[in-house]
Formats: sequence, structure tokens, C-alpha cells
Amino acid sequence: MNIMKMKMILSSLIGLLLFYCCVIHLVSAQLQVGFYNSTCPQTETIVRQAVQNQFNSDPSITAALLRMHFHDCFVRGCDASILIKSTGSKKSEREAGPNKTVRGYELIDKIKKTLETSCPSTVSCADIITLATRDSVALAGGPNYPIPTGRRDGLTSNIADVNLPGPSLTIPQALQFFTNKGLTLNDMVTLLGAHTVGIAHCKFFQGRLSPVPDKTMDPTLAAQLLKTCTKSSATAFLDQNTSFTIDNEYYREITLRKGILTIDQELALDKSSAPIVTSFAANKDVFSQSFANAMIKMANIDVLVGSAGEIRKNCGVFNQKANRKVVN
Repeated sequence: MNIMKMKMILSSLIGLLLFYCCVIHLVSAQLQVGFYNSTCPQTETIVRQAVQNQFNSDPSITAALLRMHFHDCFVRGCDASILIKSTGSKKSEREAGPNKTVRGYELIDKIKKTLETSCPSTVSCADIITLATRDSVALAGGPNYPIPTGRRDGLTSNIADVNLPGPSLTIPQALQFFTNKGLTLNDMVTLLGAHTVGIAHCKFFQGRLSPVPDKTMDPTLAAQLLKTCTKSSATAFLDQNTSFTIDNEYYREITLRKGILTIDQELALDKSSAPIVTSFAANKDVFSQSFANAMIKMANIDVLVGSAGEIRKNCGVFNQKANRKVVN
């Protein structure tokens, strides 16, 4: 009898797994490269030009968009819920602690305004974030990967939903956040490579500098950071050498104990992630290809497609129900 019950449970679990696999495949199949080719053919050109103009005056926009994209996708999926502004009665994701330093909203709004003029209620804010991030990565020297579009915008944005991996986690702790989103250890090590163009506020790594310098940090770097961080509001580049270029320098630095954040240095120290770090540090092309693949994979997390969600007319505000566009 026990064996029969076990077989029934196993059969149910297999069926459930197959169901979820089919759902994931169906959602991914509804995203496609060139989704707007017939409905708004100038979409990607408009996004690319706006990002190019911004990048020309502020190359740090790449780091800003990468962070926005990551923070959006890791909370309720890639549905642009991070863009929603709080109202007097309800606080949105934008108000959460980790999102208070997210920036790039004005660029997304500018792109949306242009697209609404050309193709009203057609291009989602979720796709704008995804495309703008892809274009900024290419401008910063990273891979120019083809990204499927067709995402819809979410209908929910709650401050309480924001639970993101912090800068002081161990590798096992951080990995749990990624595996919960269907990403692997290799994906995590790759995506943290976005720190090659990022900065960190001193308050997030001050504990590694004093009262006793962290032994896992290069002493010369520690002394330099102590001078930089006389105020907790000060910042430091996570990649000290090629701070505005997406390359594999970040990995070379953490192999030399020059990781700024705990999580960065742990990547090179933990036995599970260290071989991946070594591989990326030794070959920029291997990292570049892995980065492209991981970005595409991340951009597929819990996306809304078909008639789910909406196409917002204003990225910071939900549509009124009467104005929600349904796609069959």
C-alpha cells in the first residue's frame, strides 16, 4: 500500500513538473524577436537612439539600467512594476530601500512618450526597460544580443514585495534568490558581472575596512577605500580599472582580492563559484557570451504575455480599467 501511495505521489509530481515546463515554454514562445515589427516597426530604433543620446552625456546610464532591470525582474518578474509611482494611500516598489537609489526613470519615460506619439498603447514599459538595457550594454562594450519582446506591464506594485539579494550575502544565500527565479549558479556569477560598470555606497562595505581591514581584501585597496570613504555617502567603483566598460576586468580584480562588496569577493573565494570566475577572468569572449545568455534568460522571468496585464500609457501610473488594451 505504501509503495502504491509513493508511486501515485511520484506520478503527481512528474505531472506537475511537466505542466510547469509546458507553461514556461508557452510563455517564452509568445515572446519573439521583432515582436513590434508590424505594429510599431520603429520601436527599437526609437529606443536605441534615446539610449545613445543619454549614453553620450552620461555613460553611467548603463549601470543604472542594468540595476533597474535586475530589480524589476527579481520582484514579480519583468513587468515594469518598479516604475509605478506611489500614491498617497499606497507605497510602490520604488519606495523600498534597495530601490531608493535606482535611477533612469526619466529616460524610460522619455522613450515611452515618443513611442506613445508614434504608436499609442502598443509598446510595453517592460519591453522598453529590456530593450534600453540591451542597447546600453552594447554601447558600453558588451554584447549586442537579440532580445525577444512582447512583454506586458504588471497591474501590481507593492513595497512589501521587494526582497532582493543584499551585498553582504554568502554564495549559498545569494544563490537561493537566483534559483528561486529559475537561474543557475553560472547565471548568478555572470549577472553579478554587471558590477563591472557599477558603484557602491561606502556604507555597504564600510565594515570590511574598519575597525580591522578584511583579510580577504587587498591591503592597498583597503587603504585607498578608507581615504575615499570618509563619509558613508561617498561611493566607489566596483571595477576600479575599466569602470564604464562591460568586460571581464571585474573578474580579474576579484581573483586579486580587489572585490569591493562581500558578495563580489565571495565569488572568487567560494569553491562552487571560483572556477567560473577563473574562466571569465581568463577569457573575455566566454564571459561576453555567457552575459548575453544570462541577460536574455533573466528578461524572461515571470513575464506577462497575451491578454495578461496591460500596456501602460504612462510608465509610472497604472491605466484606468476602461483604457486597458486587451490582446487576443
